[in-house]
Amino acid sequence: MSLDKYFVKSDLIPAVVQEKDTGDVLMLAYMNKDSLVKTLETGYTWFWSRSRKELWNKGATSGHYQKVVEIYSDCDDDTLLIIVEQTGAACHTGNHSCFFTKIK
Repeated sequence: MSLDKYFVKSDLIPAVVQEKDTGDVLMLAYMNKDSLVKTLETGYTWFWSRSRKELWNKGATSGHYQKVVEIYSDCDDDTLLIIVEQTGAACHTGNHSCFFTKIK
């Protein structure tokens, strides 16, 4: 399976991470082709850190891994939805989801 079609518009694509059991949106991160390949190979999420300019395996430091259940592409093939089984908190702040600040 060629992954090139997902990276036609950009070298980085958004990846929305959703928890399988609750349906909660846990986080948004970015993937490049290498991180998507590693995610598919290992069954755990890998992302591209825009600040550190390197691949990172979610949970490698914290132990809060994301086991991939399913991956979907949107209709334009430029955004991914990754359904996971989350271990521990998804957010680096310790919150279960990164989306905990209500604006309205």
